[in-house]
Amino acid sequence: MDFPLLIFFAFLVMVVHGFPEDYHIHNSTRHHDYCVLGAGPAGLQMGYFLSKSQRDYIILERNSGPGSFFSIYPRHRKLISINKIYTGRQNREFNLRHDWNSLLSDRPDLLFQRVSQELYPDADSFPIYLSMYVKELGLKVQYGVDIGKIRASESESPRGRGYILVDQHGLDYTCSVLLVSTGMWDPQKVQFEGSDLVEGYESIPLNPEEYKDQAVLILGKGNSAFETAQSILGRASRIHLYSPSPVRLAWQTHYVGDLRAVNNELLDTYQLKSLDGLVEGGLEDIAIKRRGQFYLTLAELLEHPDGKNSTKITAANLPVYHNDNFSLRQPYDRVIRCLGFRFNFSIFDGSARPPSSEVTRGRLPGLTAWYEGQGTPGLFVLGTASHSRDYRSSAGGFIHGFRYTVRAVHRVLEQRYHSNYWPSIKLSVSQLQSWLLRRVNEASGPYQMFGVLGDIILLRGSHCEYLEEFPIQALPQFSSLSGHRVSKHGLLVLILQYGLNPTDSLGPGRAESEWTRAWRSNFLHPVLYYYDTLPSEKDLRHRPAGWPLPRPKAVHHMVEDFLTEWDGPISHSQPLRRFLEHCLHTDLRAFYAESCFRFSLTNRKPPLFCRQGYLRKHGVVGNSHLWQHAREAGLMPSEQEYASPDVDPSFPDYLTRAGASVSSAINVDF
Repeated sequence: MDFPLLIFFAFLVMVVHGFPEDYHIHNSTRHHDYCVLGAGPAGLQMGYFLSKSQRDYIILERNSGPGSFFSIYPRHRKLISINKIYTGRQNREFNLRHDWNSLLSDRPDLLFQRVSQELYPDADSFPIYLSMYVKELGLKVQYGVDIGKIRASESESPRGRGYILVDQHGLDYTCSVLLVSTGMWDPQKVQFEGSDLVEGYESIPLNPEEYKDQAVLILGKGNSAFETAQSILGRASRIHLYSPSPVRLAWQTHYVGDLRAVNNELLDTYQLKSLDGLVEGGLEDIAIKRRGQFYLTLAELLEHPDGKNSTKITAANLPVYHNDNFSLRQPYDRVIRCLGFRFNFSIFDGSARPPSSEVTRGRLPGLTAWYEGQGTPGLFVLGTASHSRDYRSSAGGFIHGFRYTVRAVHRVLEQRYHSNYWPSIKLSVSQLQSWLLRRVNEASGPYQMFGVLGDIILLRGSHCEYLEEFPIQALPQFSSLSGHRVSKHGLLVLILQYGLNPTDSLGPGRAESEWTRAWRSNFLHPVLYYYDTLPSEKDLRHRPAGWPLPRPKAVHHMVEDFLTEWDGPISHSQPLRRFLEHCLHTDLRAFYAESCFRFSLTNRKPPLFCRQGYLRKHGVVGNSHLWQHAREAGLMPSEQEYASPDVDPSFPDYLTRAGASVSSAINVDF
């Protein structure tokens, strides 16, 4: 048999029995405008928006179904994301403030509560929900595609450079825009002497009986560490948690990634002295030695047993290591590493690899304010891995946060590649106050992504354009990202934020109730920033410490509210209106039809509300009950005051009739 015939038969064998995994089929390429890498919640959320806008996309997933991370993690199967399905409201947007698991869609019934009604659901429910989401929305997901290498395309397309993704079979997928939503799978590890003796959170046995009467040392003090400790609390003889930082409680820091109450039972047994405890110390300098059981010490002490010749041993390495009552002097039966996860950079070659973020000490990629990789144009990072933009400050690493940042990224894509402006609503300025009150009382995006996503109001004189949920750190690039221009009238930015003053979250005086001191609010509350020009990159870099935005021309805090309902006529509405009047130089009071009729007969220029409402056959017709309510609330002068000849009708003085200071809710002490 000649050589060409042998080649032919070999090829037939491979066709029948399959190609080897390392066999590359050249010129077998699939091209899409958008490639979404990963079918977790962020990837599916982006898939929904791409599908809705009828874009050419594909979602590539290495496993056999969506949300495979949740098939394994958390290991002890209880989610810490709130699933509060009873809120007393029928408002769908408001209810998303307390639904931390559902993805966004135009289907009002496509919510997580269809698969679980538990406040803290079982993790197995989430892949079921995601499968339902894919099926009912008809998303384009290709399973079993394990992308092992990503590189930038050498050829430029009309949209710039693209990306080439290579799967386990050598098949190429090319795309103009790459959307990475792979999450965080790689366990975070620290190298020290004896680190190979440590068990990982990802592989520990889950049966509590296997820890019966054992002494356990857990490295870490996050939710995975406390989750592990809580699962064995009734079986282990003692449990110690060790890490460089003290424990941070979510209800104190307002950061949902810190320790949640659902996992913190060990704090009771620690503080009530029942053998468990927390210890602070460095990880890089320790050593774990095994002599039947595990002993923790310092690597330096292994080289210099007396400790006298070492200059590296300090209290920061391992407190009171030199005392005979050293906290961790007793041996352990197990040492478990629970240090969280990190982003997998290994699949990117040098041409496509985003830099690591310094803020997260290299665990996450460095991104722009609009979630594009720094130095990797056309590559965006979504979901948990995008958390470097708001690390430890907002909810961008969690489903109830990144479902909104994904929508913001999609709007950026629509403007950049399809010339579709950021969606906006045109309002007359007389409608602005009502619209702002509606947003602060029901909008879920700024509520969940506080200090990160904000509403932008572009002032245009007698009207304005209202844009929802823009990433406020990208304000200097606002025009290029949104397609909208800022006029000479300036702009307003509405965000929700926590106060900057340290406070005892459960102590007396923890909340501010007086609207004249609204700027001292400690808990989540709306804040309006007014700029006469668009802030620059320099302004953003030099903003005051802790501020989400640069110093504005004027700022207005709406006083925090126990019910998170900012609808009080005196505490919320009236100060807001006065602030808007200050920025717009316009009387924004609302009037009944009878009042507008009187103004129309007695003034050349009736108030704006009357010009845009009553004179165009709109408005509210007053009656005796409405008039009486308005007078009792102090919102309107009494009949005697109307008749008083010394009342100055000019609008700057009208708030004094309610016993209020005109500027007391405006913090002008910059």
